[in-house]
Amino acid sequence: MNTASATGKLMLISVATLVALLAIAFAAAIAWGGPAPIAPLASINAPFAKVDFSTVPAPSNFAARDGTPMTWHHYPAAGELPNARRIVLVHGSSARGRSMHALASGLAAAGFDVAALDMRGHGDSGPRGQASYIGQLEDDVEDFMRAVPHAGPSTLLGFSSGGGFVLRFAGGNRQALFDRYVLLSPYLHHTAPTNRSGSSGWVSVGLPRMVALTLLNQAGVTAWNDLPVLRFGLNAVARQSLTSSYSYTLATSFGPHSDYREDIRAMRGDVRLLAGSDDELFDATKFAAVFADAGQPVAVTLVPGANHMGLTLDAGAVQAVARACAT
Repeated sequence: MNTASATGKLMLISVATLVALLAIAFAAAIAWGGPAPIAPLASINAPFAKVDFSTVPAPSNFAARDGTPMTWHHYPAAGELPNARRIVLVHGSSARGRSMHALASGLAAAGFDVAALDMRGHGDSGPRGQASYIGQLEDDVEDFMRAVPHAGPSTLLGFSSGGGFVLRFAGGNRQALFDRYVLLSPYLHHTAPTNRSGSSGWVSVGLPRMVALTLLNQAGVTAWNDLPVLRFGLNAVARQSLTSSYSYTLATSFGPHSDYREDIRAMRGDVRLLAGSDDELFDATKFAAVFADAGQPVAVTLVPGANHMGLTLDAGAVQAVARACAT
């Protein structure tokens, strides 16, 4: 064997070895790179113990385009005002429509017709922690608007990860379904400057699996998208009714696109943002700069004394949200 052929053979062996090692690394990341267990985060779990859920309206249902029964709660406007502005509420990560009860009740008392959704993969809307394809939650919101028509104007309002999802929707091709968007302390991205350092006590991320599945999805491979990539810091009581983990599909769908700045640039309509001055997960003082730097300045209302969950639970914060929705 001459030198050239020997060198070529060694190169082929090296390439084959590299491909094999990469395949093993991918397999290991997918099989064992999921989210680790995480301790309950008291600041998220504890506040709900003080909420009176006895007056939550009975659940209603509509059928999504795939036939899945989707759950929502209707809070009629005080005085049953005709054609009152409707506010469609999108809860935060792991939660469900009834977790927005304090806010929904306050908004209804302020004269809004309120629909609090169980987003797909949460509560009683399909298998918890799962979605069938990336983008399905946007389809579900459109299906709700078609199945439960409303004569008056409509606002889409989301909290935390739900606020990130509302940003996704506001920058998408169905943005005209709502004329107003309200973001409550929205999650933007793990690299966004609004994230506080050391605020990871709420979610455990299976980063190796997340990275591997992202690369596979870019290549058109979606076979393992049902595997969990996020796990939340729920206590034992909360785990019984909330969603303890997200599949890759749900995690990718329930929030902004990975290029959240493009979502900001593409958003249209009347967009408002509120955050608590004492938010322990996000730095509320940085939201305005993030939106301005992306070329879409928004008015940011800081609610004094409100932490992350307090933005939807504290009476003063609920009143501030109602005022922002009304003006």
